[in-house]
Amino acid sequence: MFQPCIAAGLLFVALLAARPANAETIVEQQAAAEREYAAQLEALARGCDEKKLPEQAAATREWIAPQAPLTLVVPLADDRLPEAGDLASQAVREWAERFGRLRQAQGKQWFELAQRAAKERQFALAFQRVHATLREDPDHQAARRLLGYKRQEGRWLSAYESNKAQAHQVWHERFGWLPEKQVARYESGERFFKGRWISADEDERLHAEIERGWDVVTEHYQVRTNHSLEEGVRMASRLEEFYGVWRQLFVRYVLPDEQLARLFREGAPANRVHRRQQVTYFRNREEYMRALGKEHPAIGITTGYYAGPQRMAYFFVGDEEDDSTVYHEATHQLFSELKQVSQIGRDANFWVVEGIACFMESYKPGNRLVTLGGADALRLDNARMWLLEKGQYLPLAELCGLGMDDLQGHGEIKMIYSEASGMTYYLLFAGEGRYRQALVDYLSAVYANRDRPQTLADLTGTSFSKHDEQYHQFLKHLP
Repeated sequence: MFQPCIAAGLLFVALLAARPANAETIVEQQAAAEREYAAQLEALARGCDEKKLPEQAAATREWIAPQAPLTLVVPLADDRLPEAGDLASQAVREWAERFGRLRQAQGKQWFELAQRAAKERQFALAFQRVHATLREDPDHQAARRLLGYKRQEGRWLSAYESNKAQAHQVWHERFGWLPEKQVARYESGERFFKGRWISADEDERLHAEIERGWDVVTEHYQVRTNHSLEEGVRMASRLEEFYGVWRQLFVRYVLPDEQLARLFREGAPANRVHRRQQVTYFRNREEYMRALGKEHPAIGITTGYYAGPQRMAYFFVGDEEDDSTVYHEATHQLFSELKQVSQIGRDANFWVVEGIACFMESYKPGNRLVTLGGADALRLDNARMWLLEKGQYLPLAELCGLGMDDLQGHGEIKMIYSEASGMTYYLLFAGEGRYRQALVDYLSAVYANRDRPQTLADLTGTSFSKHDEQYHQFLKHLP
């Protein structure tokens, strides 16, 4: 049998949780549980080492969440339990059973923590722990139902997926949503177009222009591309996962506290339907520049662009395609279109619009986990350089007083963007996250046009001059 042992643990960062006076008990409980779970998984992995099961040892260690300073770790719901693998091997079956039991037990613990956090109105922490529950135990009924899943023919489906299933459609990792009866013909190289079957080559010719490109539709996105159906599906899949992470991090931006309280009290999600985010994904950079260059002369220096008035994000396929830009512009799109307010940050506070998008550039997918931030992030390093090496800094009161035109026309715009990034890290991580809740409230105020130059100081209960001092110390003492 696999015997437990004591191993170095890790601390899951509490994601954007409120920090009332009694919050430490929940945060400490989460940290202790994470350390214990990491030790149990490491013990299981060492047992695999001893039994000469390298694949199982690696899979177990890969399941342990990464430990890194200034990093947010976001769990993603899993859709499967561990597979036994080689059924002829008693050792592998034993590993799979033990791994499954550990995960289910941890899922139970995370859901209990989520319920406790919700009772104390720490809704962001509670929401994140519900997702952590489903990473460990995909079949946890209460967590599934709280997030709006329903069990159908042995599977947990969202309302959107359930509608697709009722229409006899399935998701294909290369072709997106297809009628189930068409899958085999698609895999053999045929394509269905306007009521008839054609070859893949003919399908490519018919979709060569972006105006007639393929439209890939997911629950929250519609991606049009003239590169290929497969590339459109790849982009839509990435963006759909990104949406789920963004919603976890900023659930209090998405839903008011009272709706979140009702969600945890009644166990059913609010019925909210939003317009899909629209994305145009060009075949190459040249087409991207040709399509946008006339209206946006500086488009040549970009690798992606979100046009607020058109409610459209633009990207292109190719060697110069930049994942960080995709996540940056997708962040602009999600924050902007949820509130449906124009001229965001026109008169003040525009820095946080760019600061949070720069932070989201650090998005890194993992093993049913996503990490954001990190002490070695390029944007944070640039902020340190400007302040600590060059001695250049715009006091926060002045930064908050800049509207969009003021910031974008500033003579030290590179320094301003770096400071905006650094200030976002500071509000997320300084003082063990004491300002995270206020940051979400600040973003809500800015994107609803309810902000004033003094809003950030009011929400944090801290003067601008004190923030200046603390920001300097934060950068000075980074790992």
